[in-house]
Amino acid sequence: MTIELHCFGESGNAYKAALTLELSGLGWRPVFVDFFNGATRSPEFKALNPMYEVPVMVDGDLVLSQSGVIQDYVAETSGKFGWTGDAERREILRWLLFDNHKLSGVGGPLRFNMNFLPEAKRNADVNAFMAMRLNSALKVLDANLEGRDWLVADRPSIADLACCGYLFYDEPFGFDRSAYLNIDRWLTGIAALPGWKHPYDLMPGSPADRA
Repeated sequence: MTIELHCFGESGNAYKAALTLELSGLGWRPVFVDFFNGATRSPEFKALNPMYEVPVMVDGDLVLSQSGVIQDYVAETSGKFGWTGDAERREILRWLLFDNHKLSGVGGPLRFNMNFLPEAKRNADVNAFMAMRLNSALKVLDANLEGRDWLVADRPSIADLACCGYLFYDEPFGFDRSAYLNIDRWLTGIAALPGWKHPYDLMPGSPADRA
């Protein structure tokens, strides 16, 4: 049975799960969620995920939400992008939590505010604060990539595929690859992995579709 991932292209959190599925080689297909027209607030979606969020993965009778949980399941099921022992698994978890709280947790809302929120509702002070927080997190990520190709081991893991979730998008949100040389090199390495795709090529939905 083919795994279904309920997602949309503009979502960096959905991209983490979609990219992990794509690179793992597991059979999957995207199911478009029309977020910008309120699909995640529908009764049908609430029945699937009462948290009202994408991504949601459906594998037979198993339904999982939250990108990190889905990535963990894909790594364990496919045997790829995972861990070789408890120490590596804990280190991967550390980076998943860092991403959720510091990188995606700030970069995602900032990108939304700057690109998808109606201009009249944008708050320059709020965005400046969030940009400062994102810059601090990016400095941590960049420093930890000094002298290494991957975050946890000598191979890519779901830690890498989580932390890159919002960093391949082209819309401006305070991230300039040229300002973070280690991150730039690392992203180039991720994009060179067999099967890598840009989020708008991997999942349905993009700003161009709503233009």
